[in-house]
Amino acid sequence: MNPLLHKFETPFETVPFDKIKPEHFLPALQEAISQGKKDIEAIKTNTEKATFTNVCEALDSAGSLVGTVASVFFNLHSAESNDDIQNIAKEFSPLITEYSNDLQLDAELFARVKEVYDQKDSLNLNKEEMMLLEKQYKGFVRNGALLSDADKDKLRKIDQEMSSLGLTFGDNVLSETNDFLLVLDNESDLDGLPESAIEAAADLAKSKDHEGKWAVSLDYPSYIPFMTYANKRELREKVYKAFASKAFKGNDKDNQEIVKKIAMLRKERANLLGYTTHANFVLEERMAEKPEKVKEFLNNLLDKARPQAEAEMKELREFAEKNGGPKADDFSAWDQGYWSEKLKKEKFDFDSEELKPYFKLENAVQGVFDVANRLYGLKFKERKDIPVYHKDVTAYEVLDEQDRHISVFYADFFPRSGKRAGAWMTSYRDQHKVGNTDVRPHVSIVCNFTKPTSTKPSLLTFNELTTLFHEFGHALHGMLSKCTYESVSGTNVYWDFVELPSQVLENWAYEKECLDLFAKHYETGEAIPQKLIDKIKESSSFHEGRQTLRQLSFGLLDMAWHAGDPADVENVGAFEREAMSPCELLTPVDGTNMSVSFGHIFRGGYSAGYYSYKWAEVLDADAFEAFKENGIFDRATADKFRENVLEKGGSEHPMDLYIAFRGKEPTPDALLKRAGLV
Repeated sequence: MNPLLHKFETPFETVPFDKIKPEHFLPALQEAISQGKKDIEAIKTNTEKATFTNVCEALDSAGSLVGTVASVFFNLHSAESNDDIQNIAKEFSPLITEYSNDLQLDAELFARVKEVYDQKDSLNLNKEEMMLLEKQYKGFVRNGALLSDADKDKLRKIDQEMSSLGLTFGDNVLSETNDFLLVLDNESDLDGLPESAIEAAADLAKSKDHEGKWAVSLDYPSYIPFMTYANKRELREKVYKAFASKAFKGNDKDNQEIVKKIAMLRKERANLLGYTTHANFVLEERMAEKPEKVKEFLNNLLDKARPQAEAEMKELREFAEKNGGPKADDFSAWDQGYWSEKLKKEKFDFDSEELKPYFKLENAVQGVFDVANRLYGLKFKERKDIPVYHKDVTAYEVLDEQDRHISVFYADFFPRSGKRAGAWMTSYRDQHKVGNTDVRPHVSIVCNFTKPTSTKPSLLTFNELTTLFHEFGHALHGMLSKCTYESVSGTNVYWDFVELPSQVLENWAYEKECLDLFAKHYETGEAIPQKLIDKIKESSSFHEGRQTLRQLSFGLLDMAWHAGDPADVENVGAFEREAMSPCELLTPVDGTNMSVSFGHIFRGGYSAGYYSYKWAEVLDADAFEAFKENGIFDRATADKFRENVLEKGGSEHPMDLYIAFRGKEPTPDALLKRAGLV
């Protein structure tokens, strides 16, 4: 029996990971697609007049099994992959693309949707119903429903090829990440590293059959401490170049031709649909609306941040030279993290390592749970009877103040060979309603945090702590959804609005009232001292100019790929350097490249949308002002945010939702003030 094709006989109908094997996926998908096609056929052949109920509501729930099978497969492909999963993906992904295209290019189905759309003004639809109808109609149009049959065939081929290229891109980056391991024989090579990082390096070496030695990988919990603290500059250079040259070596895992091809196909697809560029196509469904507005937004921030960033870099170069580091004109990319940490320590008498003993992972997790409890009355109960896909994953039931079931929540925190880098929130089941039944969501956050060692628990850096808050903010958006239709619930919102719930929650990690809930020394139980909290605050905008330029450079690179003509790209390295040059503070390093491992825009959903991180910072800084005005745990403010943002998903236009919460449109003033740029 294929467990994916039967009702999940598990608590809350959670995914039975313990019963699913790789060989189940393709047969399950094929059967799910067959059922999905029957659902669509029923909508098309209904002889009754097309109505919102028999067309739009029916279409929203059609092919639900396809969504279930696909979410399980692709989440495992990202979080717990292996050779079998990667090989299956080469067949699985094209099947999904073909099914999606069959649906979006179905002329008869579109005719039924259009029939409802044409009478929308007389149907007395509520806001969520109108949003669903408009989303479905635009979805058909934006996926080729108005094209000729010949152009529909072209679009199908483009989508299938892009799907395949995206998988290869991701597999190449993961393989290049896993292939590198710097094995160190001499303990002197670890000079400068904190004890926790040395112990982690020893554990990593042991796990890779290098007992008695030390190892550094390109996974963030290994890479970041080494680049921040290792005294040996030549080793930092070696590790940096390995990290920054992933999929850029001219070998069989090189992504240069792949990114050019993906960008070309995206533009070709946009042109086919009547748009000038891929960015014009994407931004039609964003708050920013068009590429010109995005570029203006990024360049306005660049104008404000560049002078400060230049001053910060000048100070950093001079500090390094004065303290025995490289000459100012020899200062390089692998020197930034190292000397920046030393300068921060001198300026604020503050070493990031001082914080880690107070951020034991288990305490930090309980901390975000406590924040959710104070703001929204949520309770988290670990459930060992809910199956998980790896022993490192923990499953929780989420309850409200009346002990009513709200959601299932999975947490997966540590790096491993089958997991891609970074951190993300995902969903196995989105919230929606079936008749009078509220189907509650199953939400997961996946991170790559510092692992426990043989003598120490997992102790988070402050950056890892804010990442935890960030991803948990996304999770709250999914968990607290209170919509009717799945396709507009939870995080199914405009892409430049989706980061608001995540980024706003990061603000709590800087507040004493929040830190006092959980930040206790893992050995002594001592609460984090006030002086350390003050230093977190004081140093929060340290070198914010440089950090802002870094984010802006990624946004500008994204727009260069997607708001122009990729046919002009002859050399990926030269193209990237020109795109990022307005933000460069150091000479680019030969043999390194961002684009070929830039998963957000070439594998994830951020193409022509990376600016949304900065866009959402404007929203989150403005939104947090409301909490600061009334108290960071003020329930009335939290209820207003919950009711107008978290519960509403994408059921209304995001600016309407924001104004309903805040009472006004956002301005960048709070962000510029927080960043110290004004």
